[in-house]
Amino acid sequence: MEIRKTRMEELDKVMEVYAHARKFMVEHNNPNQWKNNKPSREQIEADILAGKHHICEEEGQIAAVFYFAHEVDPTYVKIHDGEWLNDKEYAVVHRIASSGLVKGAGLFCMNWASTQCDNLKIDTHEDNYVMQNMLKKCGFAYCGTIYLEDGEPRLGFHKVCKE
Repeated sequence: MEIRKTRMEELDKVMEVYAHARKFMVEHNNPNQWKNNKPSREQIEADILAGKHHICEEEGQIAAVFYFAHEVDPTYVKIHDGEWLNDKEYAVVHRIASSGLVKGAGLFCMNWASTQCDNLKIDTHEDNYVMQNMLKKCGFAYCGTIYLEDGEPRLGFHKVCKE
């Protein structure tokens, strides 16, 4: 598998991956994380234009898609009922979704992201047990609860990739 930045002409295919992921979430008792067709087409388009959206490819097929950036996430500034592993600079992964075509694609993406930074943070819905299990498998630690801009709670995870 290979990771590369998403091209704008791939937007329709990327949105199909997100539609597949929303269906998968509902089927696995997580109907609320990406309700109302989130992430929106406009959000993904902005991610691509900013050069922060990525595709994981296997033999010309999209295996997974995700947002990756070295940046401070404003919703991560305050964490409740816990604390981050450290206060050092970090990268984030958001909006990760598998096409369902290649087993282990999400794990591959998270392992790739871990090689791109010293610290990596991500959050997920409390009902997203599939993601929580994958994060634990990748060496992430649960650190507490963060709140999105709309007030929705999310579980915050952190991995120290390089000491």
